[in-house]
Amino acid sequence: MKNVIPVLTVVLAILLLWYGGAILLNKQWVLDQAARQDRVLTTPELIAETWAQDKPKLPAPHQVAVELWDTVAMKKPTSKRSLVYHAWVTMSATVLGFGLGTLLGFALAVGIVYNRVMDKSVMPWVIASQTIPILAIAPMIIVVLNAIGISGLLPKAMISMYLSFFPVVVGMVKGLRSPDAMQLDQMRTWSATRAQEFRRLRLPASMPYLFASMKIAMAASLVGAIVGELPTGAVAGLGARLLAGSYYGQTIQIWSALLMAAALAAALVGLIGLIQRITLKRMGMA
Repeated sequence: MKNVIPVLTVVLAILLLWYGGAILLNKQWVLDQAARQDRVLTTPELIAETWAQDKPKLPAPHQVAVELWDTVAMKKPTSKRSLVYHAWVTMSATVLGFGLGTLLGFALAVGIVYNRVMDKSVMPWVIASQTIPILAIAPMIIVVLNAIGISGLLPKAMISMYLSFFPVVVGMVKGLRSPDAMQLDQMRTWSATRAQEFRRLRLPASMPYLFASMKIAMAASLVGAIVGELPTGAVAGLGARLLAGSYYGQTIQIWSALLMAAALAAALVGLIGLIQRITLKRMGMA
């Protein structure tokens, strides 16, 4: 109960700010409409109309909740009007990109830790790669891959991989280097090979760092998948819902897609957290 009260307090504060923001941003349109009709609005009428617009600047929370109910619960998951369907499309690219990014990041981290040349040459390029805005590089990746006949899921996954590999590299390099000098000297005393040192000391020690970086990588991968859907003119995926909503001024649709993306990210990161607890407990590191 003590843990629930702070969370509910924060949620309530967000809802109050959200409703207040909806009034401030939407009231001018209501006042203009009332002036054209020579109507004088009372304060309750003004508030009610700011929360009931079809295309508000900022939809009220209950409007987004109704849209989510209609597109999640009231539509078949296979329907192209269902947010579940669009979330599945985006999640497919997210998970594939996350897997590729984790493998790439893990491989680069091992090379950086065990190879001095890679440490001095690759690591600066890994850091520099993240200074390029993803909105600039995403269309280039799409165009290049389409030019060689690769389309569909893989281009979006490549963009997700581009964003997700970096946290894994940084986290794993830190984790693989976390054993202290005494532990490394002990392994040398036992005449352990580099492979044995990696398997029995460095890899177990890096697990907390790996899972922490994987959580960040998963969230970044989802962002990459959504961004990857924007320049392709995709008709499916949460990015496509955001794009369609922006074309037609459907702000309620945009906000419902954003909340669905947030829920999807929370579920995927939560799944990694569950795997982390099980793994670390079995390793005796919980």
